[in-house]
Amino acid sequence: MPRFLLACIALVAAAPAFAAVPLPPAPAVDAASYVLLDAQSGQVLAQKDPDARRAPASTTKLMTAYVVFQDLAAGHIKLDTQFTVSKKAWQQIGSRMFLKPGSQVSVDELLQGMLVPSGNDAAMALAQGVAGTEAGFVTMMNADARALGMRNTHYANPTGLPDDGLYTSAADLATLSRALIRDYPQYYHYLGQKELTWNHITQPNWNKLLWLDPSADGLKTGYTEDAGYCLAASAERKGQRMIAVVMNVPQKSKTDNMANYQHLAQVSESLLDYGMRFFGTRKLYDGDARLGEARVWKGGRELVAVGPAQPLYVTAPVGELPGVKVETHLQARVPAPVAKGETVGEVTASYGGQTLVAAPLVALRAVPAGGVWPKIRDTVLGWVRATGIGARL
Repeated sequence: MPRFLLACIALVAAAPAFAAVPLPPAPAVDAASYVLLDAQSGQVLAQKDPDARRAPASTTKLMTAYVVFQDLAAGHIKLDTQFTVSKKAWQQIGSRMFLKPGSQVSVDELLQGMLVPSGNDAAMALAQGVAGTEAGFVTMMNADARALGMRNTHYANPTGLPDDGLYTSAADLATLSRALIRDYPQYYHYLGQKELTWNHITQPNWNKLLWLDPSADGLKTGYTEDAGYCLAASAERKGQRMIAVVMNVPQKSKTDNMANYQHLAQVSESLLDYGMRFFGTRKLYDGDARLGEARVWKGGRELVAVGPAQPLYVTAPVGELPGVKVETHLQARVPAPVAKGETVGEVTASYGGQTLVAAPLVALRAVPAGGVWPKIRDTVLGWVRATGIGARL
């Protein structure tokens, strides 16, 4: 295990005496699982059974969208690319866009049909259009889930219709929601569109939070009898963005389904309000900000500048941000050659002894292997340190 050199950088010269309002507990949420996190820092601010595996229902379509957005960004398809609606897509049960078999529909229209009225026919048409087969697309979904670190997720279809092999967790849905906002902001508007008119049929978005809260701007609902009512929601107020995921919210009315979706929105809003009211977020450093230097072992240069790979944010209770401390932990020896972007340590932000956020520190430039002299010098230096001769002289 590498040894680490510890350097401490305080955000203030001396921590002030805090007079912040005591932090109240998170609201009692009528959900089997939930997660509230800050979208910029990624910090979880409240949670309940976040890793429990549950049926995701149509929140599955968030990963379907992620895969499609990935293909769009890579240039493999375009928004005006036309996909043919198969008989299998047309036969999908549940919520529908009301596609016609054999028709040609653009990716742009299919995304709206999948994400606004939650059309299962649109989701299947997108999956088959991107990957050729549903099975091939599901493979892509699971690969992206692994890449995003969604450890309690497995996909079995692109729609969210019940399947024993389909499950996710509130924490994983929050991770996916954050990735959608971070990685594909150019397509985020699809996740907040309030209604869609297609083939002379107008259907509203099932996410009633879009009407209830002006700051709420997207993501996705889901419902099956097994999953209960689910919602991944995001809102932005005064530059601060929160993500709230609630899963398996129980039914409130057996006769008024809109009342159930209204209740779902209210449950989510209570979490978002809590995060916005009692927590603040600050950018500590831009990506590639120079935070120090690491010693390069047997390299063409003795030192390499290090910094965070991405902008680093921290979230803390309102009034307590000035007391947050930042520490950099660097490897004592970084063996050459060193690639630009290679992880050489970690930067952490903490308050009151509790780590709030941790991120890798990376080399900000490449360092090649050194010639004969650096290798001899560092070999001898390593031998001297190992034997303790230097300490006895």
